Amino acid sequence: MREVSRVERDSRIYVAGHTGLIGSALVRRLKKEGYTNLILRTRDQTDLTNKAQVEALFSETRPEYVFLAAARVGGIKANSTRPAEFIYENLMIQTNVIDLAWRYGVKRLMFFGSSCVYPKQAEQPMKEEYLMTGKIEPTNEPFGVAKLAGISMCRAYRAQYGVEFFTVIPANVYGVGDHFNEDAHVVSSLIMKFHRAKLEGHPSVTLWGTGRPRREFLYVDDLAEACLFLMNLKELPPDPINIGRGEDTSVRELAEIIKEITGFTGNIEFDTTRPDGNPRRLLDSSRMHGLGWRAKTPLEEGLKRTYRWYLECVEGQGA
Repeated sequence: MREVSRVERDSRIYVAGHTGLIGSALVRRLKKEGYTNLILRTRDQTDLTNKAQVEALFSETRPEYVFLAAARVGGIKANSTRPAEFIYENLMIQTNVIDLAWRYGVKRLMFFGSSCVYPKQAEQPMKEEYLMTGKIEPTNEPFGVAKLAGISMCRAYRAQYGVEFFTVIPANVYGVGDHFNEDAHVVSSLIMKFHRAKLEGHPSVTLWGTGRPRREFLYVDDLAEACLFLMNLKELPPDPINIGRGEDTSVRELAEIIKEITGFTGNIEFDTTRPDGNPRRLLDSSRMHGLGWRAKTPLEEGLKRTYRWYLECVEGQGA
């Protein structure tokens, strides 16, 4: 494993999007590791789509390190029904934060990409060099194009200005702190559906698509550990870098696991008139593994933790 000793415990660290799934996990990890000078702003305090407000934040706090986890995110339904919001907000957020991070002398910035940036027909598992070699999945094109722009922007600033701005591309992230609403990702959406169907006595749960698409799921606290590990490397790896578990699961298999965890006893049905999205997304994380880091949380254990958190913090029922 490479030596990790770069970020001082009292360094000024800005976590953009600290109330979201990834951002909140980063804050938990940073606090656990003894970092004491975290810069945290809610959306009400600083609108990251507004450059003047972002500049005021940088001018006031002068961050040394930035985790750019803020983003407009959601599942296939949200991406399909509000594509303009997804491309506009993500482009504005990342453009403002990346540019001002350079202007205010940030030492190192980590931008969060998404596995949906890879071409729809990419060879599996997907290597970093496959980026921008083909068309991406149409159902999340606005979001994916915005993320590709962010990757390109980090590369451009790194090439022209010599700054250490780089991108991580995580697998499908889930876990404690996720959102359980109409914008939910697949894991949180399924937990919510099966739990409510159990409470309301429904005989079945209907899911979009065929259930055949395969996805790689990464527990969010594993991702946070990986990100802090990378931020602390004395020399950054080639940009961007995939972060995954190295295993994928079909939506049907995932649904069966969550059905059992939630205790739902009805049937699972699939609405095949609805889109599936990408047929498969499995990252090649060999670069990350070569640095000495691997995910620790098995899928079923991560799902159990997520459901317990959902019961305690979302439904308010206790475990």
